[in-house]
Amino acid sequence: MPSNSRRTTLAAVAASAGVSVTTVSKVLNGRHDVAPATRSLVQSLLLEQGYVPRSSGQAHARSTATVELWVDDLCAYSTEAIKGTVEAGAESGVAVVVTYPKDRAGEGVSWARDLVAAGRRAVITLMSVPTPAQLAALSKAHLPVVVIDPLNLPDTLVTSVGATNFAGGLSATQHLLELGHRRIAYLGGPATSTTNQARMHGYRAAMEAAGVPVPSEYVRTPGFGYPDGMREGAALLDLRPAPTAIFAAGDESAMGAIQAARARGLRIPEELSVVGFDDTEIATMTSPQLTTVRQPLREMGAVALRTALRLAAGEDIEYRHIELATKLVIRGSTLAA
Repeated sequence: MPSNSRRTTLAAVAASAGVSVTTVSKVLNGRHDVAPATRSLVQSLLLEQGYVPRSSGQAHARSTATVELWVDDLCAYSTEAIKGTVEAGAESGVAVVVTYPKDRAGEGVSWARDLVAAGRRAVITLMSVPTPAQLAALSKAHLPVVVIDPLNLPDTLVTSVGATNFAGGLSATQHLLELGHRRIAYLGGPATSTTNQARMHGYRAAMEAAGVPVPSEYVRTPGFGYPDGMREGAALLDLRPAPTAIFAAGDESAMGAIQAARARGLRIPEELSVVGFDDTEIATMTSPQLTTVRQPLREMGAVALRTALRLAAGEDIEYRHIELATKLVIRGSTLAA
Protein backbone atom coordinates (compact mmCIF):
# COMPACT_ATOMS: atom_id res chain seq x y z
CA MET A 1 0.00 0.00 0.00
CA PRO A 2 1.27 3.56 -0.57
CA SER A 3 2.79 5.29 2.45
CA ASN A 4 0.07 7.94 2.64
CA SER A 5 -2.60 5.23 3.08
CA ARG A 6 -1.79 5.12 6.80
CA ARG A 7 -2.95 8.74 7.16
CA THR A 8 -6.38 8.06 5.68
CA THR A 9 -9.14 8.25 8.30
CA LEU A 10 -12.77 7.21 8.44
CA ALA A 11 -13.68 10.88 8.63
CA ALA A 12 -11.82 11.61 5.36
CA VAL A 13 -13.59 8.76 3.58
CA ALA A 14 -16.95 9.86 5.00
CA ALA A 15 -16.40 13.44 3.83
CA SER A 16 -15.54 12.26 0.31
CA ALA A 17 -18.67 10.10 0.19
CA GLY A 18 -20.92 12.74 1.74
CA VAL A 19 -22.06 10.36 4.49
CA SER A 20 -21.49 10.04 8.21
CA VAL A 21 -18.56 8.28 9.87
CA THR A 22 -21.12 5.85 11.30
CA THR A 23 -22.21 4.85 7.80
CA VAL A 24 -18.60 4.20 6.74
CA SER A 25 -18.09 2.12 9.88
CA LYS A 26 -21.19 0.06 9.06
CA VAL A 27 -19.81 -0.67 5.59
CA LEU A 28 -16.48 -1.76 7.07
CA ASN A 29 -18.22 -4.07 9.54
CA GLY A 30 -20.42 -5.67 6.91
CA ARG A 31 -23.69 -4.30 8.27
CA HIS A 32 -26.71 -4.69 5.98
CA ASP A 33 -28.54 -1.48 6.91
CA VAL A 34 -26.74 0.58 4.24
CA ALA A 35 -28.19 1.27 0.79
CA PRO A 36 -26.41 -0.72 -1.98
CA ALA A 37 -25.41 2.41 -3.90
CA THR A 38 -23.97 4.00 -0.77
CA ARG A 39 -22.15 0.81 0.14
CA SER A 40 -20.59 0.59 -3.33
CA LEU A 41 -19.48 4.24 -3.20
CA VAL A 42 -17.92 3.88 0.24
CA GLN A 43 -16.12 0.66 -0.70
CA SER A 44 -14.68 2.34 -3.80
CA LEU A 45 -13.45 5.32 -1.78
CA LEU A 46 -11.93 3.06 0.88
CA LEU A 47 -9.85 1.43 -1.83
CA GLU A 48 -9.01 4.63 -3.70
CA GLN A 49 -7.83 6.35 -0.52
CA GLY A 50 -5.96 3.29 0.67
CA TYR A 51 -7.76 2.98 4.01
CA VAL A 52 -6.60 0.03 6.14
CA PRO A 53 -8.50 -0.64 9.40
CA ARG A 54 -6.31 -0.43 12.48
CA SER A 55 -7.04 -4.02 13.47
CA SER A 56 -6.29 -5.29 9.96
CA GLY A 57 -3.05 -3.35 9.85
CA GLN A 58 -1.94 -4.72 13.21
CA ALA A 59 -2.82 -8.27 12.20
CA HIS A 60 -0.95 -7.81 8.94
CA ALA A 61 2.13 -6.57 10.78
CA ARG A 62 2.11 -9.59 13.08
CA SER A 63 1.53 -12.16 10.31
CA THR A 64 3.68 -13.40 7.47
CA ALA A 65 3.14 -11.54 4.20
CA THR A 66 1.37 -13.67 1.62
CA VAL A 67 1.15 -13.89 -2.16
CA GLU A 68 -1.86 -15.48 -3.86
CA LEU A 69 -1.16 -18.04 -6.60
CA TRP A 70 -4.08 -18.90 -8.90
CA VAL A 71 -3.88 -22.36 -10.49
CA ASP A 72 -6.52 -23.57 -12.97
CA ASP A 73 -5.43 -27.20 -13.04
CA LEU A 74 -3.23 -29.39 -10.86
CA CYS A 75 -1.00 -31.55 -13.07
CA ALA A 76 2.68 -32.40 -13.52
CA TYR A 77 3.23 -29.10 -15.35
CA SER A 78 1.57 -26.86 -12.76
CA THR A 79 3.15 -28.74 -9.84
CA GLU A 80 6.64 -27.76 -11.04
CA ALA A 81 5.71 -24.07 -11.30
CA ILE A 82 4.04 -24.18 -7.86
CA LYS A 83 7.18 -25.69 -6.32
CA GLY A 84 9.35 -22.94 -7.75
CA THR A 85 7.00 -20.22 -6.51
CA VAL A 86 6.70 -21.68 -3.01
CA GLU A 87 10.45 -22.26 -2.69
CA ALA A 88 11.20 -18.66 -3.73
CA GLY A 89 8.56 -17.45 -1.28
CA ALA A 90 10.22 -19.36 1.57
CA GLU A 91 13.57 -17.78 0.69
CA SER A 92 11.95 -14.33 0.77
CA GLY A 93 9.98 -14.93 3.98
CA VAL A 94 6.68 -14.85 2.10
CA ALA A 95 3.92 -17.47 2.27
CA VAL A 96 2.26 -18.58 -0.97
CA VAL A 97 -1.46 -19.36 -0.86
CA VAL A 98 -2.60 -21.59 -3.76
CA THR A 99 -6.22 -21.13 -4.88
CA TYR A 100 -8.38 -22.58 -7.66
CA PRO A 101 -10.93 -20.78 -9.88
CA LYS A 102 -13.84 -21.91 -7.70
CA ASP A 103 -12.13 -20.30 -4.70
CA ARG A 104 -12.20 -16.83 -6.29
CA ALA A 105 -15.10 -15.18 -4.55
CA GLY A 106 -15.68 -12.48 -7.15
CA GLU A 107 -14.26 -9.76 -9.29
CA GLY A 108 -15.32 -6.52 -7.67
CA VAL A 109 -13.96 -3.96 -5.28
CA SER A 110 -14.96 -5.79 -2.11
CA TRP A 111 -13.28 -8.99 -3.33
CA ALA A 112 -9.97 -7.20 -3.93
CA ARG A 113 -10.29 -5.41 -0.59
CA ASP A 114 -10.71 -8.80 1.11
CA LEU A 115 -7.42 -9.94 -0.43
CA VAL A 116 -5.67 -6.88 1.00
CA ALA A 117 -7.26 -7.42 4.40
CA ALA A 118 -6.03 -11.03 4.33
CA GLY A 119 -2.47 -9.78 3.93
CA ARG A 120 -1.92 -10.44 0.23
CA ARG A 121 0.93 -8.45 -1.27
CA ALA A 122 0.44 -9.61 -4.87
CA VAL A 123 -1.38 -12.09 -7.10
CA ILE A 124 0.37 -14.61 -9.39
CA THR A 125 -1.59 -16.62 -11.95
CA LEU A 126 -0.51 -19.73 -13.84
CA MET A 127 -1.28 -19.65 -17.58
CA SER A 128 -4.58 -17.77 -17.27
CA VAL A 129 -4.79 -13.96 -17.30
CA PRO A 130 -7.24 -12.29 -14.87
CA THR A 131 -10.35 -10.78 -16.44
CA PRO A 132 -10.44 -7.02 -17.11
CA ALA A 133 -12.79 -6.60 -14.12
CA GLN A 134 -10.40 -8.50 -11.86
CA LEU A 135 -7.41 -6.50 -13.12
CA ALA A 136 -9.24 -3.22 -12.48
CA ALA A 137 -10.20 -4.26 -8.95
CA LEU A 138 -6.69 -5.48 -8.16
CA SER A 139 -5.20 -2.26 -9.50
CA LYS A 140 -7.45 -0.17 -7.25
CA ALA A 141 -6.35 -2.33 -4.33
CA HIS A 142 -2.67 -1.74 -5.27
CA LEU A 143 -2.16 -5.48 -5.74
CA PRO A 144 0.28 -6.21 -8.60
CA VAL A 145 -0.32 -9.20 -10.89
CA VAL A 146 2.26 -11.48 -12.55
CA VAL A 147 1.28 -14.26 -14.99
CA ILE A 148 3.40 -17.42 -15.36
CA ASP A 149 3.54 -18.90 -18.88
CA PRO A 150 0.38 -17.20 -20.21
CA LEU A 151 -1.49 -19.14 -22.87
CA ASN A 152 -2.05 -15.79 -24.55
CA LEU A 153 0.17 -12.77 -24.04
CA PRO A 154 -1.68 -10.33 -21.77
CA ASP A 155 -1.97 -6.57 -22.08
CA THR A 156 1.40 -4.85 -22.08
CA LEU A 157 0.60 -3.41 -18.65
CA VAL A 158 0.42 -6.93 -17.16
CA THR A 159 3.75 -8.50 -16.22
CA SER A 160 4.38 -12.08 -17.34
CA VAL A 161 7.11 -14.72 -17.18
CA GLY A 162 7.44 -17.33 -19.91
CA ALA A 163 9.91 -19.43 -21.89
CA THR A 164 11.48 -19.28 -25.35
CA ASN A 165 8.72 -21.29 -27.02
CA PHE A 166 9.80 -20.59 -30.60
CA ALA A 167 13.39 -21.65 -29.89
CA GLY A 168 12.11 -24.77 -28.15
CA GLY A 169 9.97 -25.78 -31.12
CA LEU A 170 12.88 -25.10 -33.45
CA SER A 171 15.36 -27.25 -31.48
CA ALA A 172 12.90 -30.15 -31.11
CA THR A 173 12.24 -30.29 -34.85
CA GLN A 174 15.91 -29.83 -35.77
CA HIS A 175 16.75 -32.82 -33.58
CA LEU A 176 14.32 -35.02 -35.50
CA LEU A 177 15.59 -33.72 -38.84
CA GLU A 178 19.18 -34.46 -37.82
CA LEU A 179 18.10 -38.04 -37.08
CA GLY A 180 16.99 -38.31 -40.71
CA HIS A 181 13.23 -37.95 -40.23
CA ARG A 182 11.31 -36.13 -42.93
CA ARG A 183 7.70 -37.11 -42.17
CA ILE A 184 7.47 -35.13 -38.94
CA ALA A 185 4.06 -34.17 -37.52
CA TYR A 186 3.21 -31.43 -35.06
CA LEU A 187 0.77 -32.15 -32.21
CA GLY A 188 0.06 -28.81 -30.56
CA GLY A 189 -2.03 -27.03 -27.96
CA PRO A 190 -5.15 -24.90 -28.59
CA ALA A 191 -4.94 -23.22 -32.00
CA THR A 192 -5.58 -19.73 -30.60
CA SER A 193 -2.94 -20.00 -27.88
CA THR A 194 0.12 -17.82 -28.53
CA THR A 195 2.20 -20.39 -26.64
CA ASN A 196 1.13 -23.05 -29.13
CA GLN A 197 1.64 -20.71 -32.08
CA ALA A 198 5.22 -19.92 -31.05
CA ARG A 199 6.11 -23.62 -30.73
CA MET A 200 4.41 -24.39 -34.05
CA HIS A 201 6.24 -21.55 -35.79
CA GLY A 202 9.52 -22.98 -34.48
CA TYR A 203 8.55 -26.36 -35.95
CA ARG A 204 7.61 -24.82 -39.32
CA ALA A 205 10.78 -22.71 -39.42
CA ALA A 206 12.96 -25.79 -38.95
CA MET A 207 11.07 -27.74 -41.61
CA GLU A 208 11.24 -24.87 -44.09
CA ALA A 209 14.96 -24.33 -43.48
CA ALA A 210 15.54 -28.01 -44.24
CA GLY A 211 13.43 -27.79 -47.40
CA VAL A 212 10.92 -30.33 -46.08
CA PRO A 213 7.27 -29.69 -47.01
CA VAL A 214 4.62 -29.96 -44.27
CA PRO A 215 1.32 -31.58 -45.35
CA SER A 216 -1.61 -29.75 -43.78
CA GLU A 217 -2.88 -32.95 -42.16
CA TYR A 218 0.44 -33.29 -40.29
CA VAL A 219 -0.39 -30.29 -38.10
CA ARG A 220 -2.94 -30.86 -35.31
CA THR A 221 -3.79 -28.38 -32.54
CA PRO A 222 -6.22 -30.05 -30.11
CA GLY A 223 -4.72 -29.21 -26.70
CA PHE A 224 -1.88 -30.04 -24.34
CA GLY A 225 -3.57 -32.91 -22.47
CA TYR A 226 -3.09 -36.69 -22.54
CA PRO A 227 -6.52 -37.38 -24.14
CA ASP A 228 -5.69 -34.81 -26.84
CA GLY A 229 -2.48 -36.67 -27.61
CA MET A 230 -4.20 -40.04 -27.74
CA ARG A 231 -7.00 -38.88 -30.03
CA GLU A 232 -5.02 -36.78 -32.50
CA GLY A 233 -1.97 -39.02 -32.27
CA ALA A 234 -4.16 -41.88 -33.45
CA ALA A 235 -5.47 -39.74 -36.31
CA LEU A 236 -1.91 -38.93 -37.38
CA LEU A 237 -0.87 -42.57 -37.31
CA ASP A 238 -3.86 -43.53 -39.46
CA LEU A 239 -2.64 -41.25 -42.26
CA ARG A 240 -0.98 -42.66 -45.37
CA PRO A 241 1.86 -42.09 -45.38
CA ALA A 242 1.98 -41.87 -41.60
CA PRO A 243 4.62 -39.73 -39.88
CA THR A 244 7.77 -41.40 -38.62
CA ALA A 245 8.13 -38.77 -35.89
CA ILE A 246 5.85 -36.54 -33.81
CA PHE A 247 6.76 -33.33 -32.04
CA ALA A 248 4.16 -32.82 -29.31
CA ALA A 249 3.91 -29.39 -27.70
CA GLY A 250 3.45 -30.86 -24.20
CA ASP A 251 4.73 -33.89 -22.30
CA GLU A 252 1.20 -35.10 -21.55
CA SER A 253 0.12 -34.96 -25.17
CA ALA A 254 3.38 -36.71 -26.13
CA MET A 255 2.51 -39.53 -23.73
CA GLY A 256 -0.94 -39.74 -25.29
CA ALA A 257 0.61 -40.08 -28.75
CA ILE A 258 2.92 -42.83 -27.49
CA GLN A 259 -0.06 -44.73 -26.10
CA ALA A 260 -1.88 -44.38 -29.42
CA ALA A 261 1.19 -45.80 -31.19
CA ARG A 262 1.44 -48.75 -28.84
CA ALA A 263 -2.26 -49.49 -29.33
CA ARG A 264 -1.38 -49.96 -33.03
CA GLY A 265 1.54 -52.25 -32.23
CA LEU A 266 4.22 -49.65 -33.03
CA ARG A 267 7.51 -49.68 -31.13
CA ILE A 268 8.95 -46.49 -29.62
CA PRO A 269 11.42 -45.28 -30.89
CA GLU A 270 12.14 -47.96 -33.51
CA GLU A 271 8.98 -47.25 -35.52
CA LEU A 272 8.00 -43.83 -34.19
CA SER A 273 10.11 -41.12 -32.58
CA VAL A 274 8.37 -38.72 -30.18
CA VAL A 275 9.52 -35.42 -28.68
CA GLY A 276 7.62 -33.60 -25.95
CA PHE A 277 7.73 -30.16 -24.37
CA ASP A 278 8.02 -29.16 -20.65
CA ASP A 279 10.29 -31.86 -19.11
CA THR A 280 8.00 -32.59 -16.19
CA GLU A 281 8.44 -35.62 -13.93
CA ILE A 282 6.38 -37.82 -16.23
CA ALA A 283 9.07 -37.47 -18.92
CA THR A 284 11.31 -39.83 -16.92
CA MET A 285 8.54 -42.14 -15.69
CA THR A 286 7.84 -43.76 -19.05
CA SER A 287 9.78 -46.41 -20.92
CA PRO A 288 11.58 -45.32 -22.92
CA GLN A 289 12.13 -42.00 -21.20
CA LEU A 290 10.87 -39.02 -23.18
CA THR A 291 13.06 -36.75 -25.27
CA THR A 292 11.63 -33.32 -24.55
CA VAL A 293 12.21 -29.57 -24.47
CA ARG A 294 12.84 -28.46 -20.92
CA GLN A 295 10.90 -25.44 -19.75
CA PRO A 296 12.51 -24.00 -16.60
CA LEU A 297 9.18 -24.20 -14.77
CA ARG A 298 10.55 -23.89 -11.25
CA GLU A 299 12.73 -20.96 -12.26
CA MET A 300 9.70 -19.32 -13.93
CA GLY A 301 7.79 -19.61 -10.66
CA ALA A 302 10.70 -18.16 -8.70
CA VAL A 303 11.14 -15.23 -11.09
CA ALA A 304 7.41 -14.52 -10.95
CA LEU A 305 7.47 -14.46 -7.13
CA ARG A 306 10.47 -12.14 -6.95
CA THR A 307 9.03 -9.87 -9.64
CA ALA A 308 5.68 -9.67 -7.82
CA LEU A 309 7.43 -8.64 -4.61
CA ARG A 310 9.40 -5.95 -6.45
CA LEU A 311 6.18 -4.56 -7.90
CA ALA A 312 4.51 -4.67 -4.48
CA ALA A 313 7.41 -2.66 -3.08
CA GLY A 314 6.84 0.01 -5.73
CA GLU A 315 10.00 -0.77 -7.70
CA ASP A 316 10.26 -0.18 -11.42
CA ILE A 317 10.98 -3.32 -13.46
CA GLU A 318 12.93 -3.44 -16.70
CA TYR A 319 10.62 -5.68 -18.74
CA ARG A 320 6.91 -6.50 -18.72
CA HIS A 321 7.47 -9.90 -20.33
CA ILE A 322 10.41 -12.05 -19.24
CA GLU A 323 11.46 -15.14 -21.21
CA LEU A 324 13.72 -17.87 -19.79
CA ALA A 325 15.70 -20.19 -22.06
CA THR A 326 14.48 -23.67 -23.02
CA LYS A 327 16.80 -26.65 -23.58
CA LEU A 328 16.41 -29.90 -25.54
CA VAL A 329 16.90 -32.99 -23.35
CA ILE A 330 17.61 -36.09 -25.43
CA ARG A 331 16.45 -39.40 -23.96
CA GLY A 332 15.22 -42.70 -25.34
CA SER A 333 12.07 -41.84 -27.29
CA THR A 334 13.88 -40.71 -30.44
CA LEU A 335 16.01 -42.72 -32.87
CA ALA A 336 17.51 -42.30 -36.33
CA ALA A 337 15.05 -42.93 -39.16
